[in-house]
Amino acid sequence: MSESTLLWLLFHVFVLAMLALDLGVFHRKSHEVNVREALLWTAVWITLAMLFNLFIYLHFDRELAVEFFTGYVLEKSLSVDNIFVMVMIFSVFDVPKAYQHKVLFYGIVGALIMRAGFIFAGIELIHRFHWLMYVFGGFLIFTGIRMLTAKEAKVDPENNTFIKVVSSIFPVTTSFVGDRFFVRIEGRRWVTPLFLVVILIEATDLIFAVDSIPAILAISEDPFIVYTSNVFAILGLRSLYFALAGIEQYFAYLKYGLSVILVFVGAKMAFVDLVKIPIELSLGVIIGVLAISMLASTFVTRRHERHQE
Repeated sequence: MSESTLLWLLFHVFVLAMLALDLGVFHRKSHEVNVREALLWTAVWITLAMLFNLFIYLHFDRELAVEFFTGYVLEKSLSVDNIFVMVMIFSVFDVPKAYQHKVLFYGIVGALIMRAGFIFAGIELIHRFHWLMYVFGGFLIFTGIRMLTAKEAKVDPENNTFIKVVSSIFPVTTSFVGDRFFVRIEGRRWVTPLFLVVILIEATDLIFAVDSIPAILAISEDPFIVYTSNVFAILGLRSLYFALAGIEQYFAYLKYGLSVILVFVGAKMAFVDLVKIPIELSLGVIIGVLAISMLASTFVTRRHERHQE
């Protein structure tokens, strides 16, 4: 077995072990995840990502370590927008808080599989057809500009294609049946609304992946770096959701920051043959823009709250 194959194998063993530990031990019974628990798990996932980043630095080199960290920060920041869409989905379906962790667990497992396909397909395409770099770059610039002008995303379960397909195959119960996705009634299998929520979250992540995968490919084309940074960002998404849910008002200007980041990353990709932007500069721009947008959001929100008092 080659060293590269062993690394891939050990990484997947680690991911499966953490997922099994998460659902099988710490969240074996459905319960409401409080902010303290969410912050603790968020810290655990970030710590694990940083330890892995240190491993890359020691085992490979500084450049790959910076690429991993930049990709991780980029994917983590883009996932925050995804979190607020999840908040809307849970609100529309009125999902009890005790069941939300289980839904997110299976939704994220599906997201890992889908994104792996996107990542390896994207890297292979770029290696075979270099001109796709310009296409992806242009797409990211367009996406960044569209983010500024587009209206707030609305969740409409009745008109969602994925839900229509599932509903046409299985009958759907009118209410939740505990935390179960499927039930058997009079010898016939039914799906519960909780399963529809999983389907909708998968569909949402598929849409977000279309933006995020080209973005991280602008940071690195190393399959191991792109894949692992994406996986670590997604694995911490559940705990980050419970930590951030309910404080959306403190991220009012985040979409403007993400828009600037996508335009910057898109330009970096589109003009890769003309201007080589150092990875350290890319990291500085991404962190700087995120910090400014977050500070502006917090300042404006608190100022508005003081005026209302």
